[in-house]
Amino acid sequence: MENALRPSVGISAAVGVAAAAVVLFIAFGSLLAMLLPLAVAIAGLASGLMTVGLASHAISIPSIGPTLGVLIGLGVGIDYALFIVTRHRNNIKAGMSPQDAAASALNSAGRAVLFAGATVCIALLGMLVLRVGYVSGLGIAAAITVLFTVAAAVTLLPALLGVLGLRVLSRRERRRLAAGRPARDGASTWWARLAGFVQRHPLPLAAVAAVMVALAIPVLSLRLGSSDAANDPAASTTHQAYELLADGFGPGFNGPLQLAGTTTSPAATAAFTHLAATLNTEPGIAAISAPVPGHGASVISVTPTTYPEDAATSTLIGHLRDAIIPATEHGTSLRVYVGGITATNGDFATVIGHKLLIFIAVILGFGFLLLMLAFRSLLIPAVAAVMNLLAAAASFGVLVAIFQYGWGLRLLNLGQAGPVESFLPVLMLAVLFGLSTDYEVFLVSRIREEWAATGDNHHAVRTGQATTGRVIIAAATIMICVFSAFILSGQQITGEFGLGLAAAVLLDAFLLRTILVPAIMHLSGRANWWLPRWLDRLLPHLSIEPATQQPAPPRDPQRPHPQHAAR
Repeated sequence: MENALRPSVGISAAVGVAAAAVVLFIAFGSLLAMLLPLAVAIAGLASGLMTVGLASHAISIPSIGPTLGVLIGLGVGIDYALFIVTRHRNNIKAGMSPQDAAASALNSAGRAVLFAGATVCIALLGMLVLRVGYVSGLGIAAAITVLFTVAAAVTLLPALLGVLGLRVLSRRERRRLAAGRPARDGASTWWARLAGFVQRHPLPLAAVAAVMVALAIPVLSLRLGSSDAANDPAASTTHQAYELLADGFGPGFNGPLQLAGTTTSPAATAAFTHLAATLNTEPGIAAISAPVPGHGASVISVTPTTYPEDAATSTLIGHLRDAIIPATEHGTSLRVYVGGITATNGDFATVIGHKLLIFIAVILGFGFLLLMLAFRSLLIPAVAAVMNLLAAAASFGVLVAIFQYGWGLRLLNLGQAGPVESFLPVLMLAVLFGLSTDYEVFLVSRIREEWAATGDNHHAVRTGQATTGRVIIAAATIMICVFSAFILSGQQITGEFGLGLAAAVLLDAFLLRTILVPAIMHLSGRANWWLPRWLDRLLPHLSIEPATQQPAPPRDPQRPHPQHAAR
């Protein structure tokens, strides 16, 4: 009934695609160029979802898995195609034939897409380290959809680019190309002026970190749990039925606790009966059922005086397990276990909370190693790890403020305030880690290319920011549109995930990668590219740039070239 009353996720996906189409048309100015990323993303997503359906016969995938797969796969699929199409169009405007431009785009942007997609997949599969079946199923479903969108971007998209030829350019761009006029220099754009401003004022702009910290303050009161009908919109029949039951039978009636005891002996049976009598006098308990005997086991139903999501209910469960039940079990063969949906949700949140730091350490460690291999640097991956933590903390702060505090929640029509979904931080961290690494790779790889050619750190950072800023912001805007559209689904879980990721991408792309990372790289100077020689010899070489690319010698012969810049 609850799922039947909610709007279709397909509506959210359609709204997200329509918003992405508008952004793509503004970015490209060509209808065919706009349709390419959408068609490729939808093709990859369809293949991925069909594979998820097949995989569900072999592994357990939660019902919300395909929905989250649509949300993630649609966003990254459009983004990856956007990066390749942008490079292809730039190659054509630089004078290449369409076939050569497609091959060059695949050899440059395609490499970065493969690197970024692999990073996202590995981050999602990193959820397996938690050894929680529900979370593992979500990670596998999302990783499969990302894998197929990457495959579509590096196979189907180049084929379509070759078929369309010059039609990926707008009519104005084709006329300029036919007249032999060169493409406009990207250095004269607004992004170049912004890059120059960041270079001149790196220290004041580094204060953006204080904004991120301020947004992250609410995360200190993060409470994990599971939403139920109490969190549905007030006008929904599920919420009204929930409230009627609570008003008629008490708040705890919607989530009673089930105490199961091993009554295999007369002494154990007597102790279990005594436990029922003891619970009648405990504060926080509204009603106790008589023990229901079975074959070697008995059950007591306990109705708390508080709602299932209240912190007082969690406190009551802990008191039962830590004090009341052990005292009853002492000296007998009785073993009592606290179950029921309320206790199960609380246990799930506790397990996730205890393993969250391990998961963060795993994905940050993996990201540090991957970026160190790609850029032959210690500082760049360290800064990227801090940026990921800032973006995650700030986006979680936004989630807590909206879904836990209830700030503006009714305006979004996503129900009532309550705890944040238990699995949401893990899934958001995995996706955010992958997306942040994507933007970091596209930005820093261009900066490193200039650094290898000139040996001038300020020039490299300024040029890299100016030439990649537009495409990164366009890609982030598409992500924000796709993720935000899922707020329309009317499902609080999907709404939390969509809003959380939209906020994370907004903060990461518009503040961190556009302002804070370039400012820090300006302040760090040549330290950006330092790597001990002994470590450089031990590490394998991982190249994101085309294998045929050879950097030019340093622009300034007076300045010694960094020993690893051209690697």
